[in-house]
Amino acid sequence: MASRTMISRGRVVHQTRSLGARFMSSWWNHVEPAPKDPILGVTEAFLADPSPNKVNVGVGAYRDDNGKPVVLECVREAERIIAGNKNMEYLPMGGSMHMVEETLKLAYGEKSDLIKDKKIAAIQALSGTGACRVFADFQKRFKPDSHIYIPVPTWSNHHNIWRDAQVPQQTFRYYHPETKGLDFASLMEDLKNAPSGSFFLLHACAHNPTGVDPTEEQWKEISQQMKVKGHFPFFDMAYQGFASGDPERDAKAIRIFLEDGHLIGCAQSYAKNMGLYGQRVGCLSLVCDDDKQAIAVKSQLQQIARPMYSNPPVHGALVVSTILSDPNLKNLWLKEVKGMADRIIGMRTALRENLENLGSPLSWEHITNQIGMFCYSGMTPQQVDRLTSEYHIYMTRNGRISMAGVTTGNVGYLANAIHEVTKSS
Repeated sequence: MASRTMISRGRVVHQTRSLGARFMSSWWNHVEPAPKDPILGVTEAFLADPSPNKVNVGVGAYRDDNGKPVVLECVREAERIIAGNKNMEYLPMGGSMHMVEETLKLAYGEKSDLIKDKKIAAIQALSGTGACRVFADFQKRFKPDSHIYIPVPTWSNHHNIWRDAQVPQQTFRYYHPETKGLDFASLMEDLKNAPSGSFFLLHACAHNPTGVDPTEEQWKEISQQMKVKGHFPFFDMAYQGFASGDPERDAKAIRIFLEDGHLIGCAQSYAKNMGLYGQRVGCLSLVCDDDKQAIAVKSQLQQIARPMYSNPPVHGALVVSTILSDPNLKNLWLKEVKGMADRIIGMRTALRENLENLGSPLSWEHITNQIGMFCYSGMTPQQVDRLTSEYHIYMTRNGRISMAGVTTGNVGYLANAIHEVTKSS
C-alpha cells in the first residue's frame, strides 16, 4: 500500500513538474516581433549596405560637411568645467532646477513675467520625447475624457506617445501635398470644427517631417481661433535655434500665444540645438493661473515621473545649465547653433540649384521654402525605393530628406539620383 502511494505521489510530482515546465516555456511564445521603427530601420539598412557610394539622409541627427557627428565646442568647454567639480548624486524627481530655470528663459523670454511670478510648472524631462510622454499621462489623468489633435503628418513617435498614454487621438489637416506647403484654410477649418476645449499638438518651429511652418500672421490667426474655441495648445519645440539660427525667432509662435493669454504647455529638447542627442535632456512646462496652481501641477508631474524613471540623469542637465548660465559659453553656443542652421540652409539652396541645373521638369521651390532639419520632398514611396535600390540612398519612405546628411561632397550625387527617379513624374 505504501509502495502504491509513493508511486502515485511520484506521478503527481512528475505531472506537476511537467505542467510547470510547459507553462514556463510558453510564457512568451505568443509574442511577435515588433515592426521596425520607420526611422531607425533606415539606419540599420544603411549600415548593412557595403556600397562605397551609399548616402544616409534618413535620420535626424546633425552632421558636419564631412558627414561626421559633431560635438559643439561650448559642450566640450562645459564638460571641462564640470569634470571633477560636481557630484553625481540623484537629482530630485523634478530634475535640475538650475537647468529648468535657464530653459524656461529660452522658451518664455529672459524677462518673462510668468517666470517672475512663478506661474509655470516645470520639470526636467528625458528630452522632448519624455516631456511629451509625461504630459500625455498628465492629460489622461486629469482630463480623462479629452482627446489630442495631432497634425497630418507629424513625427511618427507622437502617435506612439499618446497611444501608450491611452489618450484618444484625432487629426487636423496641416500639409498640402500639391503645394508642398501649409494647408492653412483646412487647418483653420479643423480648429473651428473641433469641440471646444480640445487639446492640440503644435510644432513650435521646423515642423517635422515637412519643414513647413505658419507665417507670423498665420500663427496669430491660429492663436485667435484657438482662443475663441478655448482649445489647449501644447507645443513640441525640438528645434529652437536650430531652425533659423535665432532662438528668439524660433520661439515666436509661443510668444504670440502667450501674448493672447493662452495657458500653454511646452516640451523642449537639447538634442538638436546643442547636439546632446544621447544625453536625453529636456524640459516640460505648463503655464498656470497662479503660483499656487503651479506648485500643485508640478507636484503631479513629478508623481507621474516617479514610477517611470524616478528622476532624470544629471550630466546633460549640468552641461546645459553651465552653458546657459555662463555669458561667454552662451554666446559661443548661439554662434555654433547659427552655424549649424546656416549649413542646413546652404545645403537646401545647393540641392535645389543642382536639381534645376539638371533640367528637372518639376518645381523644387519647396526645398528652400521649408525650414529646419527636414525637407519633405514630395517623392513617392516607389521613388524612394528606387533611390535605395539603384543609388544606395537611404531615407524614410514618405520622402523626408534629412538635410543634415547632405554635404557638398554628396549633394550633386543626391540631386542626380532624385532627378532620375522623378523626371518622368
